[in-house]
Amino acid sequence: MELARNWRLRDQRYRLEGNQCNTCGAKYFPPREVCENCRGTEFSPYQFSGHGELFSFTIMRQAPQGHEENLPYAVGMIKLDEGPMVEAQLTDCEFAELKIGQLVEMVTRKWRAYGDDGLIVYGYKFRPAVNGRGK
Repeated sequence: MELARNWRLRDQRYRLEGNQCNTCGAKYFPPREVCENCRGTEFSPYQFSGHGELFSFTIMRQAPQGHEENLPYAVGMIKLDEGPMVEAQLTDCEFAELKIGQLVEMVTRKWRAYGDDGLIVYGYKFRPAVNGRGK
């Protein structure tokens, strides 16, 4: 059921929460069960700042089923300040103004709706940073 899945993923989608290896300190998003660095299996929750740099992007002009209403839209690979790479939709921007290396920040936006009276799913997207890194 979609409702239960969205409830389980709420910390990732609303707060950009991943995890950090208790052995070597490596940070992961989404969370992992085994550390790629040291093979450790003990982790603690880690909330990412939501700030990063646009590593790559593309403009989607055809969409998977259920996402046609958003066309066209931009999707980017974001290198978070803490290290991990995240794929996300880019929002609140003009496509012509997007640049590799641009500073971006996470925002919470609507991802999709299920039916006219159904579940609305929110999650993270990224936009150009409003005031530098916002620190």
